Amino acid sequence: MDSNATAPHHETPELGNPDLPPEGSVNTVREPASTAMTGPRNPVIESQFPNQMDPPATDVSTQPFFWSSFNVSPRRIQAGGWAREVTQQDFAISDEIAGVNMYLEAGGIRELHWHQTAEWALMTRGDCRITTLSSAGLPSVEDVSEGDLWFFPAGLPHSLQGLGPDGAEFVLAFDDGEQSESNTLLLTDWVAHTPPEVLAKNFGVSQEVFRDVPLHNLWIFPGEVPGPLEDDQRAAGVEWGATEPVIFRLSRSQPVYENSGGRIQVADSRSFPVSRTVAAALATVRPGSMRELHWHPNADEWQYFLRGSGRMTVFNTGPHATTTDFHAGDVGLVRRNLGHYVENTGDEDLVYLETFRSDRYEEVSLANWLAHLPPRLVAQHLNIPEDVVASFPRGTQGIVPLR
Repeated sequence: MDSNATAPHHETPELGNPDLPPEGSVNTVREPASTAMTGPRNPVIESQFPNQMDPPATDVSTQPFFWSSFNVSPRRIQAGGWAREVTQQDFAISDEIAGVNMYLEAGGIRELHWHQTAEWALMTRGDCRITTLSSAGLPSVEDVSEGDLWFFPAGLPHSLQGLGPDGAEFVLAFDDGEQSESNTLLLTDWVAHTPPEVLAKNFGVSQEVFRDVPLHNLWIFPGEVPGPLEDDQRAAGVEWGATEPVIFRLSRSQPVYENSGGRIQVADSRSFPVSRTVAAALATVRPGSMRELHWHPNADEWQYFLRGSGRMTVFNTGPHATTTDFHAGDVGLVRRNLGHYVENTGDEDLVYLETFRSDRYEEVSLANWLAHLPPRLVAQHLNIPEDVVASFPRGTQGIVPLR
C-alpha cells in the first residue's frame, strides 16, 4: 500500500503562508470539513470581522488583539452631554494613549478641570469653545470646528463648551494609556472639599459666598450658549500674541502627502509647537487605494476610524501576521516598528486618525527603502528581476496612487 495514500494532501498556493503547518482556508481545499464551525456563534459580530473569520493565507499565528471600539464602550450620559472611553484597562495593548469620545450639546459644559496627563483633541462634528491658562498664567479662549485640534499640556486647567446650533463632538487622546476621563481633577470637587474659611481667605470674600456650592461634581452639565467669542476673550483678559497657540486647523493644513489615492495631513511640534507629547496624522484613503506598507520608528500608533471601512494587517516578529477589519468608531493600535498597511475596503473615502505619543511624526516606507538599495541586493532577496526592483517608487508616498 502506498504510504502516502492516507496522508492529507495540501494544495500549495503560489502566494500564501510560507510557515508550517499552513494556515488559511486556501490550504483546506481538499478538506472542506476543516473550516466547519458548529458551536455557538454571533453572526452580527462575525460580519464585522471577515478577515478574522477567514484570514488571508499570509496570516500566521496570533498576537495581542489590536482592535477596540468606542461602539462597545459604555456611554456616561448626563444632562448636557455624554462621553465614552477606551483606556488600557479595556484595551490592554494601548499603554501610550487613552482615548475619549465626547459630545456636548449646545451650551453643554465639560466642567473646569485639569489632568495629570496632556490632552490632545480633534473636533469631529460641530463647534466648541475652549478655555485654558498657560504655565505663565495667561488665558486663551478659542472656538474650534470640525477638523480643528487643541492641545493642553499636563496640569494646565481648561474647559469645553458646545456651541450652537448642534453642540460639539470630539475625540480626546491622552498621552498615558491609563488615563480615564472619570479620573480628573475637578473644580467643584476641590471647592466642596476645602474648608469654607480657607476659601473665604483665599478669595478675599465672605464665607457665605460658598454656601450653595455643589456638593457633588458636575462633570458635564447644561449651560447657556456662549455669546460672541470676542466678548469672552475680552472678559477673560486675553492678550493677543502673548500665549502659544493651543489650537491648530488640521483639516485646512497643507497635506504632507497627496496623490490620486488620498492625502495625509500632519500636526506635530514642528507645525503645532505646543503639542510636544502628541503627534498626529489625518489620513484620507480613496476607494481602491491603501495606506502604503510602512512602520513608525518612534512611537506606537493609536488609530481612530472616523468614516468608511478598511482592513489592516500587522506584521510582527515570530513571524506573526494578523489581519482585521475596522469601521467608523473603531480604534486600532500598532506597536512601534511593526509593519502594516490600511486598505480601503468600501466604496467611500476611508478617513482615520493616527496619533503618537511623541513630539514629531515619523514613518518608514517599505517601497522607499527598497528603492534606495542596490537593485541586485533586493532581487536576490525576493527573486524579482532587477529591472522590476528598479521601478519601485522612490520617496514616501503615504497613500498608494490609484492606477
